[in-house]
Amino acid sequence: MKKNSVRNILTKYWHIVFALYIPLYVYIFFTLENTDYENTTIVHMPVDDIIPFCRFFIIPYLVWFIYMAFSIIFFFFYSRNEFIRYASFLIIGMTICLALYAFFPSELELRPVDLDTSDIFGYLVSVIYKTDTPTNVCPSIHCLNSFATHIAIRKCGFFKKRPALILISFILMVTICLSTLFLKQHSVYDVIGAALLAVILYIVIYRIFPYKKTEESPSH
Repeated sequence: MKKNSVRNILTKYWHIVFALYIPLYVYIFFTLENTDYENTTIVHMPVDDIIPFCRFFIIPYLVWFIYMAFSIIFFFFYSRNEFIRYASFLIIGMTICLALYAFFPSELELRPVDLDTSDIFGYLVSVIYKTDTPTNVCPSIHCLNSFATHIAIRKCGFFKKRPALILISFILMVTICLSTLFLKQHSVYDVIGAALLAVILYIVIYRIFPYKKTEESPSH
């Protein structure tokens, strides 16, 4: 490949630098997961006890990974502006969550004592339980990133012309947030905290400091 071609690709897709945050986030997240805190806050709301455990919600919980991957790839190639706003939302939001986990550690005591793993749904829930401990839960990053993704889709011109896709995104966002509750991965407090943080980030990123450049799309 010619040097000019490489230079053109790097110029067109320089926003891939945002991906450098991923290994940093993973390292900090799992460091916090493996930290033994002397004092943690048990996150609990009375309504948490009313919500039943339902292993079938593992489906939308795992669909979250597809939802996120599709959106990130789409915005990366569709529009540099849209991607930068979306990536900024995710990075700032997750960084705030990590800081809250570090300085105000929290945990849950909601998971079922005896988990039935006789079917694929229960087995997948057990895998999630093993890889993601019930600590560092408020606010929920799972929910926050779902809010961020739906907001990015709602604000994108491509999807504004396709309201059916916006509706699908909304349904995914809602069911993903519900899945964190029905799987006892999060308390209602965690979802509310994620929603409040999402509102603040939306105002800052999309209203106060909207990123706009003349070159809208990497494909141009």
